[in-house]
Amino acid sequence: MSDIVILAYSGGLDTTIAISWLKEKYGMDVIAMVADVGQNEDLNEISLRARKNGAVESPIVDLKLELVNDFIAPCIKANAKYEGKYPLVSAISRPLIAKKLVQLAKMHGAKVVSHGCTAKGNDQIRFDVSIMLLDPDLKIIAPAREWNMSREEEIDYADSRGLSLPITKNKPYSIDENIWGRSIECGVLEDPWVEPPEDIFSLSQKKGRKEHDYIELEFESGLTVKVDGNSIDLTGIIEICNKKAGPYGIGRIDMIEDRVVGIKSREIYECPASTVILAAHAELETLVLPKEVLDYKAGVDRLYADLVYSGKWFSPLKSALDDFIKNTQQRVSGNVVIKLQDNSMMVVGRRSPYSIFDMDLATYRHNYQFFDSSSEGFINLFGLQMRQWSKLGGEKDE
Repeated sequence: MSDIVILAYSGGLDTTIAISWLKEKYGMDVIAMVADVGQNEDLNEISLRARKNGAVESPIVDLKLELVNDFIAPCIKANAKYEGKYPLVSAISRPLIAKKLVQLAKMHGAKVVSHGCTAKGNDQIRFDVSIMLLDPDLKIIAPAREWNMSREEEIDYADSRGLSLPITKNKPYSIDENIWGRSIECGVLEDPWVEPPEDIFSLSQKKGRKEHDYIELEFESGLTVKVDGNSIDLTGIIEICNKKAGPYGIGRIDMIEDRVVGIKSREIYECPASTVILAAHAELETLVLPKEVLDYKAGVDRLYADLVYSGKWFSPLKSALDDFIKNTQQRVSGNVVIKLQDNSMMVVGRRSPYSIFDMDLATYRHNYQFFDSSSEGFINLFGLQMRQWSKLGGEKDE
């Protein structure tokens, strides 16, 4: 009886070749797990492709609800965007897929798991570190780190073995998609000077839109619970935000990204819903959280995004940050209105029962609750050390 390896199977080039390669090199029976994370693909066809290409089994595992509730939701509370731009689309799904790989390995008594990640990418780290944290005794095989083939050579390898592929040399894009957005790589996109062709975009195709539109999101304890006044679960809110914001070209991201392995790479994402929801959440926080909490949390949010990006979802530090962030979200409740226009969005309204903003304090029309005479004494004390410093000579000319 052959040993079993559980492969995270996406249906793309690398994982399709991996089935044949694992059988040829290691003589192992491959169970190709297809993770349903909300990608816009025929997963039954992908599962069938895996079996046609040599997998003994190819179960489809529905992870959508867990992805939204246990992975996307915490990232919303943390305003999680790597390098201030990327809402961690692929990075969020990898630890969840790794978790299911480990569970499936235990179910089948397998001692080996595998994935199709390359040696230059971030996903190899996310898979490997997550698996190490969840089950340090499992062996990990990453064929793309061993076979040393270019993308063109991989296609030739597949052709020589009669493997069914979803791509060609003429359109060699690598696309990863889930509920939170899409990433598009390879081909002409590798050159940061080349403008992305319009046909790579799906969620943000500019058609069928009004001159402008609005989205109103209602939050409770840091999470969206209503869109445009309608109560709906987070999955439904994400879908509605994609449909409303996408046609305005909102959520397109073209960035030079610093990978964990030290490589700078050009990355293309389209994330209409995540762009809108994260912007609304961050804006609501400015209304209800004191300045020192906002300032400190901004650093925590950056660290949180870095940890998720670098594959440390199950790490002790990330778990500790979750507790801090959860505590800050107790009063992040209220409504935010966002105006959608061509290639732009803007928060145009916000309100909360916990708002620290007070119209009577902020307005220049009257002075209720605020005494002008208090300002002079406050400024004298606030600038006291500066005055003493200046008396002793202040800045010295060199």
